[in-house]
Amino acid sequence: MENRSQWGTRAGFILAAIGSAVGLGNIWRFPATAYENGGGAFMIPYLIALLTAGIPILIMEFTMGHKYRGSSPLTYSRMNKKSEWIGWWGVLIAFVISTYYSVIIAWAISYSIFSLNLSWGTDTPGFLTGDYLQVTAPGEFGGFVPGVLIPLIIVWLIVLGVLYKGVKKGIEMANRIFIPTLVVVFLIIVIRAITLPGAFEGLNAFFTPDLSAIMDGQVWVAAYGQIFFSMSIAFAIMITYSSYLPKKSDLTNNAFIVGFGNSSFELLCGIGVFSVLGFMAAQEGVPVDKVVEGGVGLAFMVFPQIINKFPALNELFGFLFFASLVLAGLSSLISIIETYVAGLIDKFKISRAKAVLFGGGFAALVSLIFATRGGLNFLDAADYFINQFGVAFIGLVEVVFVAWVLRKLGEFKDHANEISDIRLGGWWTFSLSVITPIVLGYTMFDLFKTNILKQFDTDTGNYANYPDAFILYGGWFIAVGALLIGIIMTLIKWKGSKNTNESTKEAK
Repeated sequence: MENRSQWGTRAGFILAAIGSAVGLGNIWRFPATAYENGGGAFMIPYLIALLTAGIPILIMEFTMGHKYRGSSPLTYSRMNKKSEWIGWWGVLIAFVISTYYSVIIAWAISYSIFSLNLSWGTDTPGFLTGDYLQVTAPGEFGGFVPGVLIPLIIVWLIVLGVLYKGVKKGIEMANRIFIPTLVVVFLIIVIRAITLPGAFEGLNAFFTPDLSAIMDGQVWVAAYGQIFFSMSIAFAIMITYSSYLPKKSDLTNNAFIVGFGNSSFELLCGIGVFSVLGFMAAQEGVPVDKVVEGGVGLAFMVFPQIINKFPALNELFGFLFFASLVLAGLSSLISIIETYVAGLIDKFKISRAKAVLFGGGFAALVSLIFATRGGLNFLDAADYFINQFGVAFIGLVEVVFVAWVLRKLGEFKDHANEISDIRLGGWWTFSLSVITPIVLGYTMFDLFKTNILKQFDTDTGNYANYPDAFILYGGWFIAVGALLIGIIMTLIKWKGSKNTNESTKEAK
């Protein structure tokens, strides 16, 4: 069985934690969200959200994992046996995310190869959905797409191989390679981007503040949402990683480094993305807002168009961009899968090899759904519902349960202050007990209201105008299923003792 104190160095833990936060979504989600919500003015609510939600929750999860020395389910069970279901809920959400996240990394691998001769041509949207993914109607599978299936197999071989090696020799070593390489590669992209004609106009659009937006409540909700989704909090990752820390670890300092490290990379992404969007707008003679797009469309439709227009070295910078997506995706996927690998080890007292084989192997099989011609539709629906009604919802439940039901914030504050240089005060308690529940509560209420009403509104239709049946089993069933299976997992007895097994003892 594994010993919980496994990080070789503090730097290794920080790199891994930043690697889990810096994922594919950081590269395209933050720039589009900031631009749509006041540009430069968005940075004010964003920074406040970071200090009142992102870092406070990060500290809380670091403290939970470090104090109770276990995976997310074991941590919640030790905190209160009636709360174990929250831990499994987070693990099941991570499982679902890993099944389709791996496929987006596979796309990025394919596009790294496509960039070598710009084989996506001039109609980049048509190439993605037609030539490459061969998209069929929602709800249909349509057979495998070899160009997705082969790189997907490669992704799983790499990730499961890293996880099999363990925390120190696998996860830490991989992030020591992936994260510095990612930063260097993206810096090269940014330096080139800001020298392109029109880059200044793009940066001007990104940073020019719309001060009236600060008074808009939706902008503040967007800021908290961005922080929440970008830092890998609330679905078991940070609890799992912190459980491997030595007994004497500076929890608050680590949380501030990880939080600001993630936000710094997001800002770097914003600079790079809007520089190239400004270049594209200048080439087409249109305003920047005409070329701004969020989601995977920005990465796999808009960026290939931009790369086509580069004045020189198109293939090189295309390769570097998609290689950066691969690196960001791999580091994040490793952390996501580790949540259920650790959960299986603790629950059933099996070896890491078996946990990786059963947990990771099953996820790899499920991911094959997204390698079919109907995969894009299944991915889109699953991603929307598991993020909106999984990650955000469990974050609300986690904070309310810890702060108000179990009233553990005082105990956690004492634990963190005992071993940390930056001491927690009233701001931390107030943020978690008042600010975060109010913001997330309002967000969830609005999301449920909007999506449920769409089911009965023939004018607006469902999310992305998908058929009712597809939304039901491709979206709602997945989000609700993660919760129900998490509850079922709590009914299974723990193998051996939760308190004495070597795999969960405190570090010596």
